[in-house]
Amino acid sequence: MILSRYERMVARRYLLPGKGEGFIFLVASISLVAVALGVAALIIVMSVMNGFRAELFDKIVGLNGHAVIQGYGGRLQDWRQILTDVKQTDGVTEATALIEQPLLTTFNGRVEAILARGMSVNDILKNDTLKGKTVAGDLRRLNANEDKVAIGSRLAQNLGVQVGQSVTIINPAGRTTPFGTVPREISYEVAAIFEVGVYDYDKAFVVMPIERAQVLMLMGDEIGMIEIKTENPDKVNEILMPLLPKLENRGQIVDWKSMNASLFEALAVERVAMFVVLSIIVLVAVFNILSSLIMLVRAKTRDIAILRTMGASRKSLLKIFMTVGLLIGASGIVLGMILGAIFLYFRQSVVNFIQFVTGQNLWDPSIRFLTELPSRTDPFEVLAICGLALLFSFLATLYPALKAASTDPVQVLRYE
Repeated sequence: MILSRYERMVARRYLLPGKGEGFIFLVASISLVAVALGVAALIIVMSVMNGFRAELFDKIVGLNGHAVIQGYGGRLQDWRQILTDVKQTDGVTEATALIEQPLLTTFNGRVEAILARGMSVNDILKNDTLKGKTVAGDLRRLNANEDKVAIGSRLAQNLGVQVGQSVTIINPAGRTTPFGTVPREISYEVAAIFEVGVYDYDKAFVVMPIERAQVLMLMGDEIGMIEIKTENPDKVNEILMPLLPKLENRGQIVDWKSMNASLFEALAVERVAMFVVLSIIVLVAVFNILSSLIMLVRAKTRDIAILRTMGASRKSLLKIFMTVGLLIGASGIVLGMILGAIFLYFRQSVVNFIQFVTGQNLWDPSIRFLTELPSRTDPFEVLAICGLALLFSFLATLYPALKAASTDPVQVLRYE
């Protein structure tokens, strides 16, 4: 929409408060702020929702892979050949043999439920989720020939254990004796304490060399599953399809969508719902633009009539008032983007401040799953939000602009 020089001058004049027009300017300012708050709210909420999904996906999939091959009965025989076949499959980037089983651990009379996880030492050191997340000790101290483990930070806190001390891991499925089954208990030195940032993992995971896990769980040379990572998580089933004939009667493939279906579906539904609800907030905000423009048209009726008698066309008046409304909306959008960026940058500080003022724990990791408020802004999503707000602003200008353009100068100036 290209404006002529006089159209720009009139539009600029109508954006500034004239004599007796302070109330109209106040309403226009409120409109701008309302649009800004609506856009900022949309950007903040959608970025946080995206951050939730991304963080959960990165950390859950980082430890569980995009898919796992599970052996029937919890045991996978001839796993070395299967592991070789998986690594040779096109699209597979990583395959890891592992054992995973819920057990119990004790330290100084304290008992905690754990999820013992056995992996090769090389795979432990290469794991992206564990890499750089050690808060005490060193993962390189783990050795296939020594009873040493790495545990989550929350578990270490609950047990009161530190690096160098020993915990006892209990396997209820122990050896059978004439007096019944005797649980298997083995003492392990804590070689490292890690914190991946997912509460349920940090309070339960115990990582050990796979050879020590086989001894603890009496599995001989067998393993429990093979964890797989692929080039494209969304096409994991297509990538692993060639493996199905080789796994017949030996195991089954379970992908990340099946393992975490309810969680990610809930996040997707909530994300759409929040977008719709907050879009209504932006829609309500642009009604302020509509009301301010209607008042402006009524206040400028005489000026509009004079402009019409001086040769201004209906199209020019339409463009002038649409420009005024769009400038208010566009200014609100820009301000909203700035407010959203500032809030997201200081989001954790804001949460901590509110917790300090209210005395309430707003971010309990045992409920929220993650230890910090995440955020990941999608530029295309921000553009969509800004486009939606601009569209609403444009629609809000149509009626006042058409009303101004249809002003009959004869009727207005008849008694002047």
